[in-house]
This record gives sequence, structure tokens and C-alpha cells, in this order.
Amino acid sequence: MTAGGAAHVVDMQHRYAFVLLGSVQTTLIFTLAAIAVPLPLIGREFGLQRPDLILLSASYGLTFAGLLLFGGRLADRYGGRRTLAVGLLLFAAASAAAPFAPGIGALLAARFVQGAGAALVAPAAMAVLRIVFRSPTAYGRAMATWGGLSVLGATAGNLLSGVILTWLSWRWTFVVPLVVALTALALAPRLLPHTAPNRGRTLDLPGALLATTGITLASYGLVVTDVRPWSSTGVLVPLLGGAVLLAAFLYAERHARDPLLPTRFLLNRRRALALTAIALSACATAMTFVVLSLHLQQTRGWSPLRTSAAFVPFAIALIASGRAAGPLVVRYGAGAVTTAGLGTGAAGLALLASTGLHAHTPYAYGLLPGLVLLSAGTAASFGGAAVLATAGVPPQQTGLAGGVLNSAMELGPTVLFALLLTLGGDPLSLAATGCALAVAAFLNHRTDQSTA
Repeated sequence: MTAGGAAHVVDMQHRYAFVLLGSVQTTLIFTLAAIAVPLPLIGREFGLQRPDLILLSASYGLTFAGLLLFGGRLADRYGGRRTLAVGLLLFAAASAAAPFAPGIGALLAARFVQGAGAALVAPAAMAVLRIVFRSPTAYGRAMATWGGLSVLGATAGNLLSGVILTWLSWRWTFVVPLVVALTALALAPRLLPHTAPNRGRTLDLPGALLATTGITLASYGLVVTDVRPWSSTGVLVPLLGGAVLLAAFLYAERHARDPLLPTRFLLNRRRALALTAIALSACATAMTFVVLSLHLQQTRGWSPLRTSAAFVPFAIALIASGRAAGPLVVRYGAGAVTTAGLGTGAAGLALLASTGLHAHTPYAYGLLPGLVLLSAGTAASFGGAAVLATAGVPPQQTGLAGGVLNSAMELGPTVLFALLLTLGGDPLSLAATGCALAVAAFLNHRTDQSTA
């Protein structure tokens, strides 16, 4: 075989590996988002009240976000491919059990286990990705595309769940993650490189326990503010308990020999701004889906299928912007793409806040322009920020970087979402989120200028 032919084969192997890992990452977020549309039907079938539905909606994200840092450290310690396989097994088992749940208890348990599996899979996939794309340029292009996969998964979850509900049962929404997990388990030994364990690393179990419990408690406290006042015991106890545990975690990490989250990892201004951009972009996408889905079905009386169809242009703009993110990052730099994406997303939210929630405003010019701008902007900001968040990370900390990056993606739709929704009505919440994106764009631009 000629040198050119061998290079082509290697390039195709890399492409197949990226497609496999990218499909898994997209499915993890699909699974998070796909429960939103079926919630009313599940509530009627099981006789659930609103607090039960809120907990069911948040259950997957609680364990996903809470265990991500530990999952990243496991990937660094035991190797990305091995950790990926264990996580996929957990994820597949829970996805297989969920459709047969006879009641809320079994369904909640399945969602919690799904989230635990996802917390292992997400950082492990990034650790394997780093082995697949060894050159900094190739890895940067891969991460630019990778950044947009999460918002693509969220979009697919909202679109497909409406279609599934129209012709099948909500239980069929769990078939998608099951099929993807089983396919990935079958193909991983053939397509993904072996990743050697790092026997020199130790596991910071006290830090993992503090971080997981603290993040989970604080996230739960914020989630239940939707059904309980901030001054209630059900909100204050988990919030304060989570805050105390997270403070203890930060103190313990400063004195740990091999900390779960080294303090210096987050002190890099570039990385901190990139993670903020990711969290805000994830929050903006989640808020738009929730607010508009409720508005279209409750205020305008649209069916679930028609509501899902309203987000098709969102998905098209998202895919187009995501495909362009890699070449744009190479040409203009990750910082410039992140800034432009945040600014475009802010403009989209401003349009939605000012015109999109009027009951009689036509879809074509009341909702569509804002949706397209938001999706194009968030895909670009995700792509650029993912490159910035992982730049300069040594290979032995790739799992850690994956855990931190995915934590930002998870905490955005929970912590920031809950805080911004308390500001008032839906238009004000959308506008406030747009302002936050605009501020992040300005700060990112200033950082670009100061380091130019």
C-alpha cells in the first residue's frame, strides 16, 4: 500500500471513531432532553403531581452532573475505552429497564442509573478522542465540532420525542439510547484505540463523595424552586447542604495529594470564560425549548408534533453552524468564533423576548428569526468554547477536562436556568439570558484583545 493509501485508511479510521464517539455524546444529551415533551402523558398514566414530574425531569441530570468529575478521573485512571465500556453497559441496562417501569419509582431508578452511566461515558469519550486525534490541529478541529453535539442532541430529543408520542408511546423514547449504547459497545473494540490505564494516579474518593453529593444536593434545591418558594425547607436545606459540601470539597482539594479537581485547572482565565460560555449557551438552549414548548402548546394550542416541527429550522441552522465551526476556528481562532457565537445567540434571544411570545404573532417573523439566530450562535459558541476549554490540557488530564466541560453543559440548564427563571415572566428570563450571553461575549473579546 502506498503512503497516500495508508494515510487515507488512517483518516477514515479516525472519521469512523469520531462518528461513533460523537453519536454517543449526542445520545447522552438526547436522553436528557427527550423526557420533556412526554412528561404530561407520564404524569397522567402514573397519576403524578407537579413535584413528581419535576423530580423525574431532573433525575437523569442530577446523577449525570454530580458524577461527572469522578467519571473524568476514572477515565484518566483506568483508561478511556475501559471506562467508556462500563458506562455504556450501565446506560444500556437502565435504558432497557425504563420502558417496562410499572410506576414512578422504577422509572426514577432507571433515570438515575442512566445518568450515572452517562457520567462515565461523557468524559471517557473525550479521553479516547484525544488518543484518536493526536496532533493539536486535528484535535482542535474535532473539538470544534464536538462542542456543538450537545445542543444537537437536545434538539433531536425535542424533535423526535414529539414524533414518537404522535404514533407510539412515551416508552419508545428509551429505545434510541438503548440502540446507540449497544451499537457503540459492539463497535468500540474495532474502531476505538486502546487507552492504557495510568497506574500512578490515585482516586480522590473523599473529594469525589463531597463533589457528587454537593452538586446533586445544590442542583436539586434549585430544581425544586419551580414548585416551592425559596424560603421553604425543601429548598433551603438542599441548597445550604450542597453549598457546605462544595465548600468542604474546595478545602479538601487544596490539601489532597492527587485532587479530583486541581484548583489551578480553573484559574486559567481563558478556560474559565470558555466554561462560562458553554454553561450560558446550554442554559439559553434549554430555556428556549422549555419556554417555547409550553407557549406553543398551552397558549397557542399547538399539538406536540406541530410544536416539534417548529424547531426544525432551529435544527437545520444548528447543523449548518456546527459544520462550519471547525473551519472557522482554524481560520479565525477559537476566541473569535466564541465571541461571534455568543453575540449572535444574544441577538436571537432578544428577538424571541420582544416578539416571539406574543400569542398572535405569526411564526414566520415572530419566532423563526430568533430561533435561527440562537441556534447558529450557540452552535458556534459551543464549538469555539470547547476548543478553548481543552487547549493546553495534558493527555493525562483529558478525562478531567471532559468531566469539567460536560459539568458546565449540565449545570447551565439546571443552576443558571433555575436562577434566571426566578427573575419574572418568560420574556424577562429570555432577555436576561441574552444579556448574560452579551456580557460573556464582551469579556471573551477583551481577553482576545489582551492576549493578541
